Amino acid sequence: MADKFAIVTGASTGIGAELAKLAVKDGYDLLVVADTPFVDASAGLQHLGADVKTLEVDLSTFEGVDQLLSAASGRQIDLLCANAGHGLGHAFLEQDPSAWRHVIDTNVTGTLYLLQKVLRAMVARNAGKVLVTGSIAGFIPGSFNAVYNGTKAFVDNFTDALRNEIKDCDGVTLTTLMPGPVDTEFFARGDMMDTQVGQDPKKSDPADVAKDGYDAVMSGKASIVSGWKNKIQQAVANVTPAAVLAEQHRKMAKPGTADS
Repeated sequence: MADKFAIVTGASTGIGAELAKLAVKDGYDLLVVADTPFVDASAGLQHLGADVKTLEVDLSTFEGVDQLLSAASGRQIDLLCANAGHGLGHAFLEQDPSAWRHVIDTNVTGTLYLLQKVLRAMVARNAGKVLVTGSIAGFIPGSFNAVYNGTKAFVDNFTDALRNEIKDCDGVTLTTLMPGPVDTEFFARGDMMDTQVGQDPKKSDPADVAKDGYDAVMSGKASIVSGWKNKIQQAVANVTPAAVLAEQHRKMAKPGTADS
């Protein structure tokens, strides 16, 4: 058993799976969590020498988060990578309420509940690291992905505020990772494969995004925008009218734009 223990959510594929690899290689025992199946009981990480446990659970509910915390078996959580998140394409007025509510409950409600539970203990002992996956989507009105972008705007803003609230705890790091489009299952799960952004061959590599986030949380950075193109896009978004940004997003996220 290692001296350090980490939890990574949204860890069956993509950014979360890459974060889990980095944590194991860095000497952490690991609990990896997702709402989709893992390749095996150790998420394919056992050969790296750590104690790895997997948990398949829905983190959109308080009950799911409580199951996650129970699975930690009372171990001190030294690192939390709160990476679980869902997208949802198509026009908001066409979406089933249960679908958009699940996006909100996963990206916002479940994430906040997990952060509150884990950070209370970290702040009490003034030690611990938390990486939260936000997005540069939070800076852009997301036409045809409106709920997802709205949740990421909340997460980006919320973590900025929470970071200020706990700033006197100099032993606790809260870092926000803000990638752009990443080459993961996100677009297929969000029914966005018929869009320009879904078919874009130049999406970021999840391993590169995870490395940016991991390095940032380990060095105590407040936030990191992954990728130089995304850094430029974030800067431009801060000075561009919302209507213009929404129209730009429409052109890449409206169903059928993959053929345009």
